[in-house]
Amino acid sequence: MTTVTDNLPTLLVVEDEKNTRDGLRRYFDGKFDLYLAHDVATAMNVLETQPVDMLLTDLRLMGGTEGLDLLVRAQSISQPPVCILMTAYGSEKVAVQAMKRGAYDYITKPLDLEKLDVVLTRALHSRRVETENRQLREELDRKFGLEKVIGNSPAMVEIYERVRQVAPTRATVLIEGESGTGKELVAQSLHMLSPRKAARFVTVHCAALSPQLLESELFGHERGAFTGATERRAGRFEEAHHGTIFLDEIAEIDPAIQVKLLRALGEQTIQRVGSNQTLKVDVRVVAATNKNLEAMVREGKFRDDLFYRLDVVPIHLPPLRERREDIPLLINAFIQEFAGQNRKRITGLSADAQEALQRYPWPGNVRELRAAIEHAVALCRGERLGVRDLPARVLGKPGDAGGAATGTPALSSSHLNLEIMEKDFIRQALLSTDGNVTEAAKLLGISRRTLHRKIKTYQIEPK
Repeated sequence: MTTVTDNLPTLLVVEDEKNTRDGLRRYFDGKFDLYLAHDVATAMNVLETQPVDMLLTDLRLMGGTEGLDLLVRAQSISQPPVCILMTAYGSEKVAVQAMKRGAYDYITKPLDLEKLDVVLTRALHSRRVETENRQLREELDRKFGLEKVIGNSPAMVEIYERVRQVAPTRATVLIEGESGTGKELVAQSLHMLSPRKAARFVTVHCAALSPQLLESELFGHERGAFTGATERRAGRFEEAHHGTIFLDEIAEIDPAIQVKLLRALGEQTIQRVGSNQTLKVDVRVVAATNKNLEAMVREGKFRDDLFYRLDVVPIHLPPLRERREDIPLLINAFIQEFAGQNRKRITGLSADAQEALQRYPWPGNVRELRAAIEHAVALCRGERLGVRDLPARVLGKPGDAGGAATGTPALSSSHLNLEIMEKDFIRQALLSTDGNVTEAAKLLGISRRTLHRKIKTYQIEPK
């Protein structure tokens, strides 16, 4: 066995004929770092203890066909090598067998060493491309996996662990939490950390559509199924085939759609609107809600059988006010994000700005904090964010819930009434948009339908 250096690619040669083995060693010495083995046991010992880029093995070792078995075993290690088979039996049958068992290529005996050199060079290039692609996938996982879900509080650490545990499975996940806590980011992480990450992640905002439109959005429709259906359209479940569908605001769906969704979850089948044809789909479902679905089941407002289908693995996202230790981390991440987007050099923020951000109760959670930092970065004229750069609603006397500049009532942080606060924020949003409900909903980060419901609940006059 030769001494391995760090500069050359590694090649394991498995050949039971000593003359052939020595000839390969002499020819490739200096081009590769070589390992030589005369049988499967020695070869596997090398593969399991050393990093090997390429495996060159004879089909017939000790008179048998152990070369094919070695290929299979080599593919089972954590970082399998590119495999090339040597055989005196160059039939198509042997080639097909070798390719099916993981061989990159095969070459017949007697060996043409120059031709073998070309095959090994091509195999090495394939190995490098595969490694680069794996590194790229890992980089994408870091970008779109859990790294976008920020926080090191005990609650968030527990969420990270649960996401990592459940992501590789097929289990349906129900993500619960107030608006703005990052439910869609967690859903994306579940997808990106799963075997389905190469397929699509499809989002459906259930509260934004009427029941008829939502049914069509989810399951598709046939031409002429309803007024305006001028052509056949595939639904979001079909688009998410082999991937993940994220059903946001699941509590808002109509009872009739709940029945059809239950079938899609239970049988993995759907029917387009206006069709009797049943379509099989392979979709992982992740749902989210800012409501207590279990309470809605008790009140008869949500089907219990659908709830049990959705609530296989629940993940609860805490509001930002319950994990204040994560606020500095979030602030720094958002400063970097928006400073980069706006090509500004911002190194941090002042102590009084930090205090104001830490003191504010963040009824809009992480989404509101992110918007506040984007606002501050846009207005910042120096290298550090100051109090004057922050949104007016964040500012106020110590202990205030929202800024005096907006006329928001001063509430002691120990006696916050979130219902009053939410009602006041809705009023402020409607005032700032001259009563435009659509624009106010965008400002608040909720759907138009949800805002209409809250206006009715709180008996607010739009204007």
